[in-house]
Amino acid sequence: MWDAQMVRFRHADRVDIRGAAAAFGAGAVALAGGYLGLVTGAVPIDLGIGRRVRRLGPLKVDIAAPRELVFDVLSEPYYARQTRAMAEKIEILERGSDMVLAAHRTPLHRGLVATTVETVRFSRPGRVDFRLTRGPVPHVVEQFVLTEIDGRTRLAYDGELGTDLWALGAHWGDIVAGPWQRTVADTFAAVKAEAERRATHRAGEHRTG
Repeated sequence: MWDAQMVRFRHADRVDIRGAAAAFGAGAVALAGGYLGLVTGAVPIDLGIGRRVRRLGPLKVDIAAPRELVFDVLSEPYYARQTRAMAEKIEILERGSDMVLAAHRTPLHRGLVATTVETVRFSRPGRVDFRLTRGPVPHVVEQFVLTEIDGRTRLAYDGELGTDLWALGAHWGDIVAGPWQRTVADTFAAVKAEAERRATHRAGEHRTG
């Protein structure tokens, strides 16, 4: 009788261990899926509790080109005909006279792609405003401000990023803010290069015209 009971106990232990392992595995898969959804923006979380806000920027770059030209370079991905490469990065969901709703795609490591959906409002020739509607955090607002100085343009960036759940969310916000601001810096570098290329080309046409 004692041996039979021990066999049953050992069998029950194995069942419990297998059940616990299965539960742990399912939990790990759910946690990993939630993390990937959060990182890529596929599963946005906006709880509205414990909101903390941190600054984005400031960043600025001086561009040897007129302000109108720099503004054109900034707005073209949203209003001009897109190249295939640009269409893979920015998808226009809705378009109005001075505002668009756009999905921005940013490649991450290991083939992951982060998608953020934002409203983008254009106030020619001095300002572009972004407001997040879906992404890895519940709140982001940003501004590009263009100031003309002696025929050149100063392009400045500032914004704020908000997360929920107090210190835990604030830590997540710090993680998100790094690549977010690097993306803006890369955008500024690309805008500067293209605007200055066009300005140089126009100056050359005027000299030969």
